[in-house]
Amino acid sequence: MKSLLFLKKYLTRYKKRLVFGVCFVFLTNAVSILAPRLLGYIIDSLKIGISGKRLAFLSGVFLLIAIVQGVFRFLMRQLMMGLSRRIEYDLRNDFFAHLQTLSQSYYNITRTGDLMARATNDLNAIRGVLGHGIMYLLNTVFLFTLAIILMININLKLTLFSLIPFPFLVLSINRFGYLIHKRFEKIQEQFSKISSRAQENLSGIRLIKAYVREKSEIDEFKKLNREYVDRNKSLIKVWSLFFPGMKLLGGIAIVIVLWYGGSKVISGEITLGEFVAFMSYLMMLVWPMVALGWVLNIFQRGSASMKRFKSILDVKPDIKDDNNTDYSIKNIYGEIEFRNLYFSYNDTVVLKNINLKIKKGMTLGIIGPTGSGKTTLVSLIPRLFDCKDNTLFIDGVNIKKIPLKVLRGSIGFVPQETFLFSETIKENIGYSLDQMNENMVKEAAKVSRVSKDIEEFPQKYETLLGERGINLSGGQKQRTAISRAIIKNPKILILDDALSSVDTKTEEEILENLKDFLKTRTCIIVSHRISTIKNSDLIIVLDNGEIVERGTHSELIKKDGLYASIHKKQLLTRELEKL
Repeated sequence: MKSLLFLKKYLTRYKKRLVFGVCFVFLTNAVSILAPRLLGYIIDSLKIGISGKRLAFLSGVFLLIAIVQGVFRFLMRQLMMGLSRRIEYDLRNDFFAHLQTLSQSYYNITRTGDLMARATNDLNAIRGVLGHGIMYLLNTVFLFTLAIILMININLKLTLFSLIPFPFLVLSINRFGYLIHKRFEKIQEQFSKISSRAQENLSGIRLIKAYVREKSEIDEFKKLNREYVDRNKSLIKVWSLFFPGMKLLGGIAIVIVLWYGGSKVISGEITLGEFVAFMSYLMMLVWPMVALGWVLNIFQRGSASMKRFKSILDVKPDIKDDNNTDYSIKNIYGEIEFRNLYFSYNDTVVLKNINLKIKKGMTLGIIGPTGSGKTTLVSLIPRLFDCKDNTLFIDGVNIKKIPLKVLRGSIGFVPQETFLFSETIKENIGYSLDQMNENMVKEAAKVSRVSKDIEEFPQKYETLLGERGINLSGGQKQRTAISRAIIKNPKILILDDALSSVDTKTEEEILENLKDFLKTRTCIIVSHRISTIKNSDLIIVLDNGEIVERGTHSELIKKDGLYASIHKKQLLTRELEKL
C-alpha cells in the first residue's frame, strides 16, 4: 500500500472536492442509520397502539429519510467519482509528459506495449482506488462506526456477541489481500506482454505477411493469452473462496443475534422494535463487510498497478539540463568539434579517438561500412546519446553546458528510419512550427523535391497519412522528412542516410536545391552512396568506430584507400545496372 501514498499530492490538488465528498459520505450514512431506529420505533408504537395520523406522519418521515439519503448518495458519488476522473486526467498527462523527458537509451530497452499497458490498464486500476475504493472504504468505516454506536445503545452484550465473527473476518481479509496482490501483479505483467506483442505485430504486419508467419504469430499470441487467462483463473480461485467465507461469517453473526437477541426479546430486556432495529443494523454491517473484500481487491489491484505505474515515473532521464547548464546561451551558430571522443554502448566501444572540427557553414560527408559508427556519431550532436565531458563542443562550448531546448531547437535531424505521424502531409512538414504557415510548408516541400508528388494527390497537402506514412513510398517519406527539418530553419542540418530511397537524379536535384539553404548552415550528410557526399567540403571515412580517412572527394580518390575502394565498387555496380 506504500506505493499508493504517491497519490497524496494529487488528492491535495482537489482538497475541497475531497473534503466535500467525505462529508457527503458521512451524511449519507448518518441519514441512512436513522431508518432502522425509526422502523423499530414504529413497530413498538404499533404494538402499544398508534393513531392513523401518527402512523402517516412517521411513514412520511421514513420516506423523507429515503429521499434525503438518495440525494446525499448522488452528491457523494458525483464528488468522489468526479475526483477520481480528474486525478486520472492529471496522472495520464504527467505520465505522457514524463515519457517525453526520458532519454533515447531508455526506449532502446523498453517495449512500447508495456508502456501502453501502464498508461491504460494500470491507470484504470488506480482510478478504481480513487473512486470506488476510497468511497466504499469511507462508507464502510462511517457505517460501521455509527451502527456499532447505535447497537451498543440498544444492548451492549448483544453487540459484543454479534461481533464474535469479525476478528476472523479481519484475519481473512488480511490473508486474502496478500494472495490477491501477488496474483494481480502477475496478471498485469502478463497483460503488458500481450500489449507489447500486439503492438509489435501490428507495426510489423507487412513483414509478417511477406514471410508468411501469420500462423506462427497467432500461435505465439495464443500462448501469451492462455497464460493471461490462467493467471486470472488463479485469482478467481482465491475470490471463489473469499466471498463464501465472508458470507459464512456474516451468517454466523446473524444466527448469534437471532438466538441471543431473541431470548432478550422473550425475557423483555429489549423490545421487538429494538430487536428489529438491531437486526437491521447488523444486516447493514454484513454487506459492507462482505463488500470490503471487493474494496480490498480494488486497493490490491490499485497498489500493484501504482507500483508499476510509479516505476516509470521514477525513471530519471540520463540526458537533461543540470547545475552546469549555462542558461545565458540562447543561440548556437553551428561550429562543431570532437576532441578525443570515445563512446560505448553497454561496455562495447563504438567510437574511438574521434578528433574532428566542422566549421560553421561547412558541409561534412560521412561514409563507411555498416556498423562503423556513423549514426552514433551524428546522434551525439543533438544529445540523443551522451558522451563524456569535454569531448564534444558547439561553438567552442562544452555541449553539456548548452540548454537542451536551445541545442535541439537549433538542429534539424532526419534520422535513418523515417517516422511520419498519422496526420496530414502539411502537419507532418510543419511539425516544428508553433503556428502553421502553409507558404513555408510549400517552400520546404519544393526544396526537398516532394512538392510535385504532393500536388498529384487529390487532397494535396491535406492528404491524411496512414500509420508511419504507410501510403507514401520510401522516397516520398524521406523527402517529407527532409522538408520537416528544413522548415525548422536550423543552424545545423543532419541527414542520416536520408536520401537512400530516392533515385540518383532526384538526389542530385535535392542537393542542388539545398545549396542556397546551406550557405550559412552547418550540414552533416551520412550516406552509403558516394554520389550523395562527393561535393561535401570535407568527407570522413569511418571504419570500426575510427576515422580512417579524411579529405575532399578528389583527395580521397587519390589516396586509393577505403573510400576509393567503395567508389570503384559503386561505379562498377552502376555500370552493371545499365547492362
